[in-house]
Amino acid sequence: MPSPYRAIFDAPGTRAFSTAGFFGRLPLAMMGIGIVTMISQLTGRYGLAGALSATVALSAAVIGPQISRLVDRHGQRKVLRPATLVTLTAVTGLLVSAQLGLPDWTLFLFSACAGCVPSVGSMVRARWVWVYQTDPRKLHTAYSFESVVDEICFIFGPIVSIGLSTVWFPEAGPLLAALFLAIGVFWLTAQHRTEPVPHPREHHTRGSALKSPGLQVLVATFVATGAIFGAIDVVTVAFAEEEGHKAAASLVLAVYALGSCLAGVVFGLLHLKGGAARRWLLGVCAMAVSMIPLQLVGNLPFLAVALFVAGLSIAPTMVTTMALVEQHVPRAKLTEGMTWTSTGLAVGIALGSSASGWVIDSAGADAGYAVPAVAGAVAVAVAFLGYRRLNRPVPQRGGADEHSADDGHGERQGRSAATGPVA
Repeated sequence: MPSPYRAIFDAPGTRAFSTAGFFGRLPLAMMGIGIVTMISQLTGRYGLAGALSATVALSAAVIGPQISRLVDRHGQRKVLRPATLVTLTAVTGLLVSAQLGLPDWTLFLFSACAGCVPSVGSMVRARWVWVYQTDPRKLHTAYSFESVVDEICFIFGPIVSIGLSTVWFPEAGPLLAALFLAIGVFWLTAQHRTEPVPHPREHHTRGSALKSPGLQVLVATFVATGAIFGAIDVVTVAFAEEEGHKAAASLVLAVYALGSCLAGVVFGLLHLKGGAARRWLLGVCAMAVSMIPLQLVGNLPFLAVALFVAGLSIAPTMVTTMALVEQHVPRAKLTEGMTWTSTGLAVGIALGSSASGWVIDSAGADAGYAVPAVAGAVAVAVAFLGYRRLNRPVPQRGGADEHSADDGHGERQGRSAATGPVA
């Protein structure tokens, strides 16, 4: 591991909470695609499969920020464990309903309840902020590392989920995802040393973190970005099935994540100058342009190459997004702010997976890749329209709400002397 990455683990407890976060985030990469694989195997209906996956994502988009708002006020342990128990119960109900062939409405009901899943990635990143709030370079490296972990999840998660569901039994993928969620959350919340201390009630102003104009731009853009991800997942599974190698879809999606993973590793070693908003805009444009070659795919090897190239822009864009969230959201609402970006992705995934599922059912898998192309164009349009808001961070006021608007590359907007663990 390069020295900047080794250095971020010098602080006590960082290895443990990051590892727990890895297990807790595996379901993000396994659950949606696992549901698609399970339902398509049991019923052969990609429209239903995509709709159920979208329901889970949309439910998480609605409930996730509310869970994170409670975390900011009451702490991770008190909130995450009950929320996780609700999710585990719902997933169990979904699997039983699918196996017994119960009516579709029962599948949608349990899928909606499964959206109570907490945003584990936001919880882990909030711990990094708590540990390295006075060291922007280490915080940037930590953000990059966590983005790499996200992509590692997306490399191995689909492989395991699709592989188990196709080789073992249809419900195996979602079942293992639920197990990983339980391990990750309960392990993470057992670690008190690095858990951010909830802010006093007087620091929690009325209203949501989403009132920030800059955060609104990030979330709106991420809705379109999420549609790219959701569509690619569903269409790739269908395309691989048409090619006669459905299990190979997991390998192709892993290559997509591998491109992002490698880009994230390199990005974490860099300390670039210039505005974070400008780098973010370039990243969104690169993601959109990378969707064009997918319209020409004719076989799985070509698709794998095209997705690898497309993945190169993901992690750097995500890392820069977290930096921009810090600039535009008060410290007392930081976890909620980070979760709103995940919410934008979840809404987009819901729209993308649902739309691509219907396109596949009506016109075939080849036509399905038009969905991420359109989503990429929308993302660019929204990013350009909101760029001026992102380029002017809003000053944060109010005791502990003051925090730096530093993007990890030395662009300091001022940081309060809030106390935290000694790094």
